[in-house]
Amino acid sequence: MINVIMCIHFCGSFFGRLRHFVDIIDPSTLFVSEKRLKECIKLLDDYKHGSLPPGVSDAQLWEAQKIKQAIIHPDTGEKIFMPFRMSGYVPFGTPIVIGLLLPNQTVVSTIIWQWLNQSHNACVNYANRNATKPTPTSKFIQGYAGAVTSAVSIAVGLNVLIQKANKLNPATRMIIQRFVPFPAVASANICNVGLMRHNELSEGIDVLDNNGNVVGSSKIAARHAIMETAFTRVVLPMPIFVLPPIIMSYLERLRFLQSNRRLLLPIHSVVCLVTFGLSLPVAISLFPQMSQIEVSCLEPEIAMATDCKVVTYNKGL
Repeated sequence: MINVIMCIHFCGSFFGRLRHFVDIIDPSTLFVSEKRLKECIKLLDDYKHGSLPPGVSDAQLWEAQKIKQAIIHPDTGEKIFMPFRMSGYVPFGTPIVIGLLLPNQTVVSTIIWQWLNQSHNACVNYANRNATKPTPTSKFIQGYAGAVTSAVSIAVGLNVLIQKANKLNPATRMIIQRFVPFPAVASANICNVGLMRHNELSEGIDVLDNNGNVVGSSKIAARHAIMETAFTRVVLPMPIFVLPPIIMSYLERLRFLQSNRRLLLPIHSVVCLVTFGLSLPVAISLFPQMSQIEVSCLEPEIAMATDCKVVTYNKGL
């Protein structure tokens, strides 16, 4: 019987991680019942303790692991609230993306859509953080306020600059405005991750040896974890906010759609849904969730506490 847990956590290649995260973001896991979840957890516990009932196949173990990892936080062992799971990111986030990419945005609509987007992102970042250290509610509120304020400020500022660019003709200005959400969201996402998880920088995160035992708490590992997560949040919106405006600017010139304008919003929605669904697994596969770092790169007390040359930490998603 293959070692399911270790194989999944330490997928060494990008394509191995991609296959794994395609499972993790499967929206069908949103509909798993409490009874089914408990059965999966029990099956994996039985496997871990060598007491599997006869007749259990590898496929059943893989499915159980998929369901558990999609729903349960690896540090707390608790269920992640449905809209903030990675499997809920696309279904719950797509309507917001569609709103962000609507043409002819006003300042008020820009503020509303950016607030909704960064509120959702903040909750996703917090729900999928490294949770080996508790985060006070006050820190969460401070991080949320900073993340949302930075996002709205950047987006509104870019929109105002474009509207004041008198040298641009209206058609060019509208096309450029459609691309404003990407730099606004990408830069705000960096602030969002940093602010929502800044408690990890001050408290450190647990690092584990080869046997899964906690060696100590490392601020350096926390910095690596947040930097890697922030990078994925820059890559993630790139195709989501760049491809749909390009595709829609072409489709809107088609004679069929010019005479059937009511179809533009449904087609726009499908384009956003497809690009979001394809972008998410690629972005979060750039780095393993359970990342490894050489002990020599960490604090001296970590090196003194273990004989391992490499330790592992939960990067978060």
